[in-house]
Amino acid sequence: MSGTPSLRELTPEQALKHLELLFTRRPDGLLQGDHSSLMPGPGSEVSETRPYVIGDDVRRMDWNATARTTVPHVRLTLADRELTTWIVLDASASMDFGTARMEKRDLAVGAAAAVAFLTERAGNRLGAQITGPDGIQRIPPRTGRRHLLTILRAALDRPRVSSGAAEHTLADALRALRTLPGQGLVAVVSDFLETGWERPLRTIAHRHQILAVETVDPRELELPSVGLLTVVDPETGRRREIPTHSRRLRERYAEAALEQRALIKASIRRSGAAHLRLRTDRDWVRDVIRYVEEQRRRSGGGAA
Repeated sequence: MSGTPSLRELTPEQALKHLELLFTRRPDGLLQGDHSSLMPGPGSEVSETRPYVIGDDVRRMDWNATARTTVPHVRLTLADRELTTWIVLDASASMDFGTARMEKRDLAVGAAAAVAFLTERAGNRLGAQITGPDGIQRIPPRTGRRHLLTILRAALDRPRVSSGAAEHTLADALRALRTLPGQGLVAVVSDFLETGWERPLRTIAHRHQILAVETVDPRELELPSVGLLTVVDPETGRRREIPTHSRRLRERYAEAALEQRALIKASIRRSGAAHLRLRTDRDWVRDVIRYVEEQRRRSGGGAA
């Protein structure tokens, strides 16, 4: 957005305040009311039971306890009282690209903050796995805004150039979460341009709810006609000269881009994850809210 500083130009404290104001206090009231249900459906790790009261979700009826006591009972789950959310944030070189309102990395940090705000309530914990040129930074789950600030600071300060340490991929970050205890929410924020992430994502989805947030820039979908264009692969540094005046070349590029995004979407769905696509040239906050409202409708208006 013209005249609006990027998150990287702000201190972590300023960035958190900016995102909080942007996301939770918009003048159009997008987040008024209960919007804490980022993912549909009830918790699934059974903790205990209690007698049924009017208004309880009948899908949580505990028929064994009901038969044993002759009084209707419902299951309580750990997710009702405490949710552990892990954010897997891709800070690889391909995320340092943007030709619209922001870079994909800024969009990814905003999406991570949105997940944090939407799952924030007393007792909920937030952890992070942040990839990058210097490996994976793991931040254990804790509660509170100060901890959220720690995660935001780590994401914004992630180096863009490797210092020589072994580089780890998105797939590596996902594999590191395979042994997570209990059940919770894992939000994976990436452009998913790497390969090898589908199998570990599918493995995590066996026990946890997964939200895959895909970040996209419009220039990744189509090329403008601007003559001879020099492009650089941010992952390898390879340079190429692209004759964008060629209509046929632009058409082939657009077709290949659509095919690539369709493949990413199919891979995410096949892994059992929910899918949210955000673009650097759109109002990403409104797109997140539309997604949340759609999940609420699909789950019958119930809270996660």
